Amino acid sequence: MIIIIKNGEVYAPEYIGKMDIVIAGGKIEAIAKSVSVPQDFAKVRVIDAEGKLVFPGFIDAHVHITGGGGEGGFKTRTPEIQLSDIIAGGITTVVGCLGTDGVCRDMNGLLAKARALDEEGISTYIYSGSYQIPVNTITNSCRSDIMLIDKIIGVGEIAISDHRSSQPTYEDFIKVVAEARLGGLLSGKAGIVNVHLGYGERRLQYLVKMVKETEIPIKQVIPTHINRSINLFDAGIEFAKLGGIIDMTTSSDPDHLEEDEVKASRALKMALERGIPVEQIQFTSDGQGSMPIFNKKRELIGLGIGSTKSLYIEVRDAVLKDGVDLEVALKVITSNVATNLKLYNKGVVQEGRDADLVLVNKNDLSIETVFAKGVELVSKGQVLVKGTFEK
Repeated sequence: MIIIIKNGEVYAPEYIGKMDIVIAGGKIEAIAKSVSVPQDFAKVRVIDAEGKLVFPGFIDAHVHITGGGGEGGFKTRTPEIQLSDIIAGGITTVVGCLGTDGVCRDMNGLLAKARALDEEGISTYIYSGSYQIPVNTITNSCRSDIMLIDKIIGVGEIAISDHRSSQPTYEDFIKVVAEARLGGLLSGKAGIVNVHLGYGERRLQYLVKMVKETEIPIKQVIPTHINRSINLFDAGIEFAKLGGIIDMTTSSDPDHLEEDEVKASRALKMALERGIPVEQIQFTSDGQGSMPIFNKKRELIGLGIGSTKSLYIEVRDAVLKDGVDLEVALKVITSNVATNLKLYNKGVVQEGRDADLVLVNKNDLSIETVFAKGVELVSKGQVLVKGTFEK
């Protein structure tokens, strides 16, 4: 069936005005000021998007799709993510990763879960590896993982500046980045390295040293959790001034924010005010990872689970609460991520690209409709398509 979305105001993510969008075969076939529909053409569905804004489908490039956590013992391992948790937040593309536990969760399971979510209706990719170096792989090399396995587009999340990391030397780290880059070059993929940053005092030292002492381009690495503390955020700003990409994590407990943690929406505003181009900023949710909750005495009082829904919530807050322009804020979960990861069919509303679209209410920016690969998965705020084992 051909679907025509009429009268919506389109952010591609740049604002292009009120347009009609034609969807066929999972692609955006046409975008025009007005598309007429023959009355005798039965296989056309028309959706009136008057009063709605139309966005590209959101991309979440850091999700623990097979679950995360486990740092408080086996009972603290978080469960696998479900399809409805992803699409309810407007996300149509995810990149799955392992975390601290590279033993009980492995690359085979990660790849299988990615393929399952793909079969259920969204687009999926994964990173090779976990916190540790040597890197956990499928083919015994992260370079060949990237080259030979369609869904593997990079390496991560490799942990540095964190007591939970494998404490790799700089030489260990830079060899992984070089392998990932070569795998990307030979396969036409991004080959990026997603770098987990903890609270350690070394912060981004390895990344800055890479820029100063090697020929590897600065955008081959994407440091994440930059907003976990103000000191790390400040170091991230200096890295961005060198030309690097910085990634803000959106999952947090607003009632138990760390004392020096910077909320992602506010971090975006602050980075823009410090002169960082928005194209060098992206958001990821850290969805389904474990989220420790502390009281003011720094005592652990509970565990939560990172939410993929936080990805768009923080963008929305950036616009409605922090005064960031909508088309600027949207880029951190759409076109910027697509560019960084070389996902050329994603992150934009353009003819010939995948029909991943999110329709929101113009007044409060709440999500109403979600299309992934041309299929309506969410309608009027209600999930239409659930995962295989969801009730």
